[in-house]
Amino acid sequence: MNDLTASYDFHLPEDRIARYPAEKREQSRMLVVHRSSGKMEHRTFQAFASYLSKDDLVVLNNAKVIPARLFSDDGKVELLVTQQESPLRWIAMVKPGKKMRAGALIALGGVSVRVIGILENGERVLELASPVDIEGIGKLPLPPYFRREEEPSDRERYQTVFATVPGAIAAPTAGLHFTPEILKELNHAFLTLHVGAGTFLPVKTDRIQDHSMHSERYEITAENAARINQAKRVVAIGTTVVRVLEACQRDSNHRVVAQTGCTDIFIYPPRKISSVEALLTNFHLPKSTLLMLVSAFAGRELIMDAYHEALREGYRFYSYGDCMLILP
Repeated sequence: MNDLTASYDFHLPEDRIARYPAEKREQSRMLVVHRSSGKMEHRTFQAFASYLSKDDLVVLNNAKVIPARLFSDDGKVELLVTQQESPLRWIAMVKPGKKMRAGALIALGGVSVRVIGILENGERVLELASPVDIEGIGKLPLPPYFRREEEPSDRERYQTVFATVPGAIAAPTAGLHFTPEILKELNHAFLTLHVGAGTFLPVKTDRIQDHSMHSERYEITAENAARINQAKRVVAIGTTVVRVLEACQRDSNHRVVAQTGCTDIFIYPPRKISSVEALLTNFHLPKSTLLMLVSAFAGRELIMDAYHEALREGYRFYSYGDCMLILP
């Protein structure tokens, strides 16, 4: 096994980073990779359903991105709300930290907000005097590699068409290619994982296993757990779905149990992924935990070959980019 972070590095030209989505969701390109043979095909996402059988269950993450980026009324403090524990109690990343020491007061939308605690990771525990209209005053926390501010179209396009559970601060991007019309033709189920800021952080340790993984909240309902357990083949839409299914508690018969929890699971080779048989995923950042997870699913050499193929063929990378369907 190659446990060096550097073995997951690659050069990505700036012009391959998709800063805007395709004109239509389903028109994204799709690189189809067959694990058993190593064969690769160049399609568009419109062909996705043609690779499925009627017994396949497509599992999607229905988390909804909240406009979690806020600025104090005086413009001196920026917040990224990572969790709303209640309408009056938030957890947030802040900058600059020196203005947000314990006891500090700021105003958000005219509402007084006090720092009542500081967590080990530096996030602040905030107490609000009254509820704040985060939808009205907040901005979408677009990925830093977009290198631009939110535009009106992002409110629609940086959400999946099936996003129903608010709480994520990044989109489950493999789901961005679906349209309502495509989804209704598929046998599908949902789970929820609220994608956190750590999803964008590269692994900075020399050895993979020395990296400290971020934690994210998830939920699987009883109805959807039953559908997953009955499926002959599970097709995961995104790495977030794989994270939940690999992390979740199972009963004595190895069936998924309905549950709510948090996971800091870190999946990388040589770990084997047994909960899903096929995976749709976007193209991820170099040295990222997401690239490592995909490599655990299909093998590092095959995935790096696929990434270099995508680069040669002009695919668009990252959140608004093209996708890859990995089949048995």
